[in-house]
Amino acid sequence: MINREAIHQALFDLVKNLPGFVTTSRRARLVKDVAPEEQPALFVEEGPGETIQHQGQGLPAIHFLYVDLGFYARLAEDKSIAPGTILNPLIDAIETALAPDEDEENQTLGGLVYYCRINGKVLKNEGLLDGQASVVIPIEILVP
Repeated sequence: MINREAIHQALFDLVKNLPGFVTTSRRARLVKDVAPEEQPALFVEEGPGETIQHQGQGLPAIHFLYVDLGFYARLAEDKSIAPGTILNPLIDAIETALAPDEDEENQTLGGLVYYCRINGKVLKNEGLLDGQASVVIPIEILVP
């Protein structure tokens, strides 16, 4: 059996102190509930679910856990500043945190999982209309 809570907490522990983020939490909030002074704000959301694959009788199941790392960033009032100058370093910080452990091929969250990595399309809303940007980064976790 897997320990989902330990895995999700290990992922949060990996990203909760990343440079550039003012607020981090495992409980997502609506953007209207995140004050500008709390941003950039990173939320670790358990979803959009998980997949369990059975390999055969007597063999353990393989679990894929899916997590969204979502963040909000209030952009500068100066319209000459490209949104990417604020968003890209935050995405880079997350990608760096998910790099493989020093002696491992994959990020294993301290040996809890086979891998934890970005997998899928990173969604960006540059906030061009109202200055409120958001990014969602899909994370896939394989638990053997």
